[in-house]
Amino acid sequence: MKEASIFHVEQFMQLYLKHLLYRRLGYFPKTHLWTELFKQVIKAYDSPATAQFYRENLEMVALLEESYISSRYLPKTYGKDVADKAIAFSSKLKEVFEWLEKI
Repeated sequence: MKEASIFHVEQFMQLYLKHLLYRRLGYFPKTHLWTELFKQVIKAYDSPATAQFYRENLEMVALLEESYISSRYLPKTYGKDVADKAIAFSSKLKEVFEWLEKI
């Protein structure tokens, strides 16, 4: 159950990043790597606040990127505390993404 929660958070965030890129640029790269997508969103929206959010949360971004890879190729288990942190992070990130949609 915990792994499914983390997987769904990762999918939500990956698709939202692609949505933001498509809105701004008219396309999005064919990658699943959060770090690449996030950097492109920061560049496309020219947002220092988003860049700071990214730097402050790099560990969670990396964990969620890893969860995508492990869900496909290397089964890995996560604890409830990690799942809870991922869900809390997704709420904060959703606020950032919604703010970007307004600029």
